[in-house]
Amino acid sequence: MDLFSTNILTGVVNSLQNVPPSFLLDTFFPGLQTEATEEIHFDVEADVMSLAPFVSPLREGQTMANLGYFTKTFKPAYLKPKNVWEPNKALKRMMGEALTGTMAPADRMRALVAMTLNGHRIMINRRLEWMAGQILATGKVTISGDAYETVVVDYLRDAALTVTLAGATRWGQAGVNPLDSLQDWADLVQQKSGSAANKVLMGLGAWKIFRGDANVVARLYNRLPVANEATLSQDAQIGVGGRYQGTIDGFDIYTYAGYYKDTSGAVQPLLPSLSVSLIGQIEGVKAFGAIQDAEALEAIPYYSKSWLEQDPSRRMVMTQSAPLLVPYRPNASLSATVN
Repeated sequence: MDLFSTNILTGVVNSLQNVPPSFLLDTFFPGLQTEATEEIHFDVEADVMSLAPFVSPLREGQTMANLGYFTKTFKPAYLKPKNVWEPNKALKRMMGEALTGTMAPADRMRALVAMTLNGHRIMINRRLEWMAGQILATGKVTISGDAYETVVVDYLRDAALTVTLAGATRWGQAGVNPLDSLQDWADLVQQKSGSAANKVLMGLGAWKIFRGDANVVARLYNRLPVANEATLSQDAQIGVGGRYQGTIDGFDIYTYAGYYKDTSGAVQPLLPSLSVSLIGQIEGVKAFGAIQDAEALEAIPYYSKSWLEQDPSRRMVMTQSAPLLVPYRPNASLSATVN
């Protein structure tokens, strides 16, 4: 291309894949908790399902055990994306700049730093969305990385709340009614936590089976009183993130699509395709521990900094975060692999 001919740069096309999904974070982990320590702590009240005992009015009251609680402690892993900008980068045209260049080198460097910091936040938020998907699907999250010993953060969700359907019990098999599955699972969550799990989150594979199931279709077309009529759509999931598909049998149905690249560069779903999660009042929060930086030493979601190194001369740009997603009531959710 001849840079001296009449060329016009008409605009910048940003990658749509640079916008991370945040549906899981916003919907199920809306709270924020910060602690100026290396560890994150929270108290969990003991479950109480006992009945008040009958006694004669002429007898003294029966002594009951006091309500108790226990404290959980987690040490969050660290996120620390960092980039290096060599001085010569400021001498080259930036994306979106006129082909012959209009910016001063110092202005380009400032713009590069701002662009880099925004990219760091996108990467951190995508990691948090990944953690949310892991927790909802398994009740735990596995953290590993270079020079970091693999750690499984287990939220001690009751083992019965992780379900795998096999053989003739899978969705799509003859005689299997997904609506009965939702009812049974909601009842199990109620038994384990006392929470009403009325939100159902489906991966794309599970949704395709569910929306085509004869029992679901029949329920939609049966004539019901208007006040109780199902409003479920049978639309495909189009686009990234969560989509509300409607209600059926009192359950609010959501579908979800989101992706990330693993360490080998392969594209992976943020939520397993054949997973179904029933979610009640898990009281999810985004917890952040202290930033272990001598210039910060405080608990904030992101701490960004930029500095110069002298020999060789270059600018360093880094963002630090010590996050952990915490479901205060892990037993208020159930996850199932349905096929």
